[in-house]
Amino acid sequence: MDFVCNFVQFSRMITVMNCEEEVEEMSQYFKVGKIVNTHSLKGEVKVISSTDFEGLKGEVRVISTTDFAEDRYQKGVELALFRDGEFEKLLMVKSHRRHKNFDLLTFENHPRIEDVEGYRDCLLKVSSEALDELEDDELYYHEVVGLEIITDEGEHLGKVSEILSPGSNDVWIVKQKGKKDLLIPFIEPVVYKIDKENKQAFIHVLEGLFD
Repeated sequence: MDFVCNFVQFSRMITVMNCEEEVEEMSQYFKVGKIVNTHSLKGEVKVISSTDFEGLKGEVRVISTTDFAEDRYQKGVELALFRDGEFEKLLMVKSHRRHKNFDLLTFENHPRIEDVEGYRDCLLKVSSEALDELEDDELYYHEVVGLEIITDEGEHLGKVSEILSPGSNDVWIVKQKGKKDLLIPFIEPVVYKIDKENKQAFIHVLEGLFD
């Protein structure tokens, strides 16, 4: 099927320590947010969530891991805390609310500001097992990274290495061997087809696209 691309909680089997070791070894993680500061004296932290843009272009949606924040941050959900790229611990969400452009969270067994001050600049992630299963015409952001970009003339340009969200539409950064990176706007006239199974995306090279 051709489509145009627009874009659990862990069970505690033995002890918390054993569970965390197993999660660290076996799970692939995806970022949902970054703790940027504390917010109150009662252990609340201020989180900037990863891009939660949910776009609809033609027939395919691309969804970030932070879509549906009420599910991502609902009470009882376990988030993995990463410090300097390394898994540190699991945190269970106690409460969540929105404040301006931030998500404010508290965690179980963290009732005081002193309990969370050390989490500043740490990342919150979910495991691949925690991601909702999507329909065939939907993709998560992390599924876009690694897509091979092919023009309508059959030229292989490279693979998507990163997604930027500077404004009304996303921009894909495409790495090329021995050449400068390409910037591909994620708009319907350009990206017209994605082969999800084979990790390929097909584009129209509009006049001036790479100038």
